[in-house]
Amino acid sequence: MSSLPHKLYRAADVRELDRIAIEEFSIPGIDLMTRAGEAAFAALQFRWPGARRIVVVCGAGNNGGDGFVVARLARVQGLAVSVVVATSLESLKGDAKLAYESMVAAGVEPQAITSELLADADVVVDALLGTGLDREVGGVLRDVIVEMNAATTPVFAIDIPSGLNADSGAVMGVAINAAATISFIGLKQGMLTGDGPAYCGEILFDDLDIPLAAYDKVVVAAERIEYDELSALLPRRARTTHKGDCGHVLVIGGAPGMSGAVRMAGEAALRCGAGLVTIATAIEHAAIISQTRPELMVQGVNDASDLRPLMKKADVIAIGPGLGRSRWGVAMLDAALSADVPLVVDADALNLLAVEPHLRDDWVLTPHPGEAARLLNISTPEVQAERFSAIDKLQCKYGGVVALKGSGTLVLDQDGALSLCDSGNPGMASGGMGDVLTGVIAALIAQRLELTAAAKLGVCLHASAADRASVAGERGLLASDLMPHLRKLVNGL
Repeated sequence: MSSLPHKLYRAADVRELDRIAIEEFSIPGIDLMTRAGEAAFAALQFRWPGARRIVVVCGAGNNGGDGFVVARLARVQGLAVSVVVATSLESLKGDAKLAYESMVAAGVEPQAITSELLADADVVVDALLGTGLDREVGGVLRDVIVEMNAATTPVFAIDIPSGLNADSGAVMGVAINAAATISFIGLKQGMLTGDGPAYCGEILFDDLDIPLAAYDKVVVAAERIEYDELSALLPRRARTTHKGDCGHVLVIGGAPGMSGAVRMAGEAALRCGAGLVTIATAIEHAAIISQTRPELMVQGVNDASDLRPLMKKADVIAIGPGLGRSRWGVAMLDAALSADVPLVVDADALNLLAVEPHLRDDWVLTPHPGEAARLLNISTPEVQAERFSAIDKLQCKYGGVVALKGSGTLVLDQDGALSLCDSGNPGMASGGMGDVLTGVIAALIAQRLELTAAAKLGVCLHASAADRASVAGERGLLASDLMPHLRKLVNGL
């Protein structure tokens, strides 16, 4: 086993890698299947060292063949192993049939699945369906998955949880809820976004010793990004640095009654190193924001004429936190759209943009799935079912760099390069998290980072801060809890 790779692939690409290994590098398919089974069994023993009773549920394809190898190895190791074949034995072909025959020769015979069989096991191995699934699971296979999920025994999925779409991360009607999953050859992009993280559990990886030259022949679908890998974008500051070198962020938002969002965005920008931050907000909020965070320069604005002098001083504009959708919010957005500096657009600015779309290259859009649905005039479930397609459509329609937030946030730039951040946690499901991200990205742009770099680093920085803040527990995590961790991270601490 190895650490998770940064290159992500679609299912068809992994099948192509498999073909290249067999046909161009002369690795027999049964050897690859044996390597997969050996890697899976080793991972099972590492993850559940006390497991003595194993149930392996197999399908007819190569995924089932991997499971037959696991069952044979478990029997050789003296474990009590039971195998369920959720298909007719006559449907077994090729390498899967060879693996089945080797398993039977080792003394393992298939048996019927029962709730008692699953309940008595220490671990259930899911080798039912592989990565080629492209339609909803039905019939006997659906019944088997439902029964496996109903058991309290932890499930270890081989390559991908059965029923999870490897490309989109969507559940195809029903899917195995795994405690852990081991992926082979290439890490599938759908495992890390949408429903993928919830159904995969802990993700392990083994490349099965595929030659590195094979990977040069296949296009990577996306890049998995981490803060540690991107932190070099924020080198230590020169001793002569002054605030003017670190950029001026203008945050526009905070309609009457919504001062908190714009304040958090402004503070996040300061904590991430912006030299100056000005808040343009409803007049009634100016005094209270200044009192609670005096380092923020706060200006109450009535209309666009009040806003324009502030825009002239800004290196980047962040608009949307607490903006609202009233006439005031519309006027603020219209003014911001006339600016000739980069924009970070979030929250109600996105909702207003959905009503009157604009296309430009010099902005970062940061929608959550609901905002993305409004921007594309589709439903939120449709966005979540096809997150990769949704972000592609957003970028084509609105331009710039798009960060589609959620479990496994995606970042797509103007050149079509796709990145995925798999950091973060469910504690981030609370108000204000998106406002903080807006401030983070704006601060990075103010410090002269290119838009794509700022979006990628900002997303990872935000998620990593949330992971640090969640040490005390995910439930009850506040957006403001991220502030001290943001400061430490941007300083390499």
